[in-house]
Amino acid sequence: MRISGGSAVFRNKIKKISRLLPLISVLKKKNKKIVFTNGCFDIIHYGHVMYLEKAKAMGDILIVAVNSDSSVRKIKGAKRPLVSEKDRAAIIAALESVDYVTIFRDKTPYKIIEKIKPDILVKGGDWDKTNIAGSDFVKERGGKTRLIKIVSGRSTTNLIKKIVKRYGQGNISNI
Repeated sequence: MRISGGSAVFRNKIKKISRLLPLISVLKKKNKKIVFTNGCFDIIHYGHVMYLEKAKAMGDILIVAVNSDSSVRKIKGAKRPLVSEKDRAAIIAALESVDYVTIFRDKTPYKIIEKIKPDILVKGGDWDKTNIAGSDFVKERGGKTRLIKIVSGRSTTNLIKKIVKRYGQGNISNI
């Protein structure tokens, strides 16, 4: 996956799964604890940053799988995402807490979780542990699923509503 612009440091954190798996193998041989999470991350906000910092604190290596544009549309509807998958991946990769980023095209990250085999699967506290894709697989392998309390009032949906309320439907001339 080629991301233009930005520092080589964060661009090197973005990997296709085929390039990420050999790295994970090496890390596991070094007994590094692999933490995995995923999300749309459309319009990155403070809640996302805090969530990823807390996820990173649960292990040694944090891998974030970003939903592709088509995957976001399946989940959020035809008007989303607002930010392209390449831009969302680059922004997530630029965060200090994130070690690697990959993009996945399915509606859920189950297949990618099966490939990565994380020690810890992390989701936001708004999720029901019984409905987290891959949780059963991680548990069967001796891993854990952890929930992180979400930052109240911080969500992309809330940001979109705030923008629409403040600027109106289509009236952006007074920005």
